Amino acid sequence: MRGPLSLAPFRWLLAARTTAIVGNAVAPLALAFAVLDLTGSAADLGLVVAARSIANVAMLLFGGVVADRLPRGAVLVGSSAAAALTQGAIAALVLTSTAGIPILVLLGVVNGAVAAVSLPAAAALVPETVPASLLRPANALLRLGLNGGSIVGASAGAVVVAAVGPGWGLAIDAAAFAVAAVLFSRLRLPVKAPTDAAPDGHPSVWDDLREGWREFASRRWVWIVVLQFAVLNAAFVGATTVLGPLVADERFGRGAWGLVIAAQTAGLALGAVIALHWHPRRALGIGVAAMALAALPAAALGLTPIVPVLVVAFAIGGVAIELFAIAWDQSLQTHVPRAALSRVYSYDMVGSFVAVPLGEVAVGPIAEAVGAPPVLLGCAAVIVVATLAASCSRSVWSIRAA
Repeated sequence: MRGPLSLAPFRWLLAARTTAIVGNAVAPLALAFAVLDLTGSAADLGLVVAARSIANVAMLLFGGVVADRLPRGAVLVGSSAAAALTQGAIAALVLTSTAGIPILVLLGVVNGAVAAVSLPAAAALVPETVPASLLRPANALLRLGLNGGSIVGASAGAVVVAAVGPGWGLAIDAAAFAVAAVLFSRLRLPVKAPTDAAPDGHPSVWDDLREGWREFASRRWVWIVVLQFAVLNAAFVGATTVLGPLVADERFGRGAWGLVIAAQTAGLALGAVIALHWHPRRALGIGVAAMALAALPAAALGLTPIVPVLVVAFAIGGVAIELFAIAWDQSLQTHVPRAALSRVYSYDMVGSFVAVPLGEVAVGPIAEAVGAPPVLLGCAAVIVVATLAASCSRSVWSIRAA
């Protein structure tokens, strides 16, 4: 752990990403309850969060090209500043009671597009801040920072939302992005090597995308896992982001829902600590198979929506998610050329997120028609089936940790 922290670029990266996540952990809670206060409709909440997801998926490939062409630190400064502006606008509308579903959808689209530029850049920046021998501890420390920030943000956000309203929670998110932009500006990285040029000396966006697709599609283990998460994420996000707040409002209150989300992030932190000390040779295969445990939160919401059970279920799910995430990042950062890493990450994110809007939009109306418990149990079953299918692939188990 001392190795990555001894390097100044990594310290600034860790500080910036942790700061952003502290505020960003408040945003889903605040936005969910802002929409519920506005209309009380799960369908409207699904529409608002789906708008952001659709824009995010639509722009991710372009974001990967930008992150591979331009200095990734500069990309993160600009995207963080833009996120601060969009979240600040949403906060102002909520605080002044002038928000409406159409304007929230529009600002969500802008915010999703901004995130599409920052996500591939942030994921691919790690190998530029530490040597290859320190990738695993660096990723684990980043995940610990992100999870710790999420715990603080979710817990504080629940208190803020319950005490003074969701608008102030969104304002905290905007302020955190502004501070993160300043911290990203302190990154000092090596000069970015030029990418391979097209025959005329100027690679087009299409050339860059085609090269990134070749790197992505040529690795069977990569696209199998992405297919798994295309299905898994739609079910998990629909269950926890849309139906979770609805169940909380009906059964145990908003403050307790913040505790449940904090339990998940505590599980994520525990998973990162386990990853620091446990180095299995087939870490990716183990991480992929462990994602079956991510069905527990949805199942608990459907069967026994009481706070102690939900805390345990979400914490176990968090451990599984983190074991997978660290193994996945290390595998990509080790086996994919650095010049194409942002684009491969962007294809990964597009494939993993493409069905999320469908899940977000669909679960609300279905739950209103048949009730939330059957939908939540269906989401849990989908997660298990997708994980079993991916776990049967030999290519996934063939990837070994260095």
